[in-house]
Amino acid sequence: MTLKTLLNETHRALGAKMVDFGGWDMPIHYGSQIDEHHLVRRAAGMFDVSHMTVVDLKGARSREFLRRLLANSIDKLKVAGKALYSCMLNAEGGVIDDLIVYFLADDFFRMVVNASTREKDLAWIRQHAAAFGVEVVEREDLAIVAVQGPQARALVAGLVADADRAALDKLGRFAALDVTSVDGVPLFVARTGYTGEDGYEVLLPQTAVVAFWNALLAAGVKPAGLGARDTLRLEAGMNLYGQDMDESVSPYEAALAWTVALDEGRDFIGRGVLEAQKAAGNARQMIGLVMDEKGVLRHGQKVLTANGEGEILSGTFSPTLGKAIAFARVPAGDIPLGAAGNVRVDIRGKEVPVRVVKFPFVRDGQAQPGIDA
Repeated sequence: MTLKTLLNETHRALGAKMVDFGGWDMPIHYGSQIDEHHLVRRAAGMFDVSHMTVVDLKGARSREFLRRLLANSIDKLKVAGKALYSCMLNAEGGVIDDLIVYFLADDFFRMVVNASTREKDLAWIRQHAAAFGVEVVEREDLAIVAVQGPQARALVAGLVADADRAALDKLGRFAALDVTSVDGVPLFVARTGYTGEDGYEVLLPQTAVVAFWNALLAAGVKPAGLGARDTLRLEAGMNLYGQDMDESVSPYEAALAWTVALDEGRDFIGRGVLEAQKAAGNARQMIGLVMDEKGVLRHGQKVLTANGEGEILSGTFSPTLGKAIAFARVPAGDIPLGAAGNVRVDIRGKEVPVRVVKFPFVRDGQAQPGIDA
């Protein structure tokens, strides 16, 4: 049975084209994916991400449990409200999921995990939480609306109670705060997102999400669908679970070494495999590609390098850059940045030259150095 968020009828009333996304009936766009992409880069757009899973962890040993569960170090979180991005690994060092965890109190942490991995994530978390006496609570009562773009924070502030606006305005990046809306609704507002733009992800009661969405609409925030969300996140150099990484891929092979903390005395799940992989050198690496010729880079296309063959992971036409960009996983080895022709992509039998670049491709709405030819 297809799952629906409480905003499903609202999306349809706004003219959304709906598609199946991991078993959820979700809006891909409301007329123009390109327009919605530019809207987020230049002003503000909002996304219904209520299909994501919110999990609360409660218990005196919650931090100890997360030191075991996550590849990144939960000990980095010392101030209530701060957030951490991490991978959750299996015993072989493969990525079960990537997630954000918030430190709310010594005995209370909140995680937001991917929709498509909901069941396996919950089973894995519960399996390992039992030994620590940690209670795992799936918060099905909460919806999530992401408001992203240069104007996003100011527009959300207008819907927050006067007494909370100053504190919200001071909220740092990758941190969250409990506030109240002008209508008296409790909002958990996180300064996080999946677009490369500033903004918030707002968790609130399911019963209040339609009214909150409509209030944002009245304030001038336009809706954006999953199509724009995907092009925005790829421009921003952010992985998509299931396409750029999965349980057969380690963080080192997904350009996520920065999320692995090999801190002394912490035996997280999969650590031994990662240490061995780091010592031996990765067999595979993830790189960024830009194609200056016309055409689109798509998932599954063959990538040819001097070190051997790889394949395109995420690929799309970048609305901001006006050309095709992609992530690719290829055999490890030095590949010069910049010069076209060192790497080629097989597009319908034609070997098309591409440039290897550092990502993110776009930051603060602008192409990063080396992206433009």
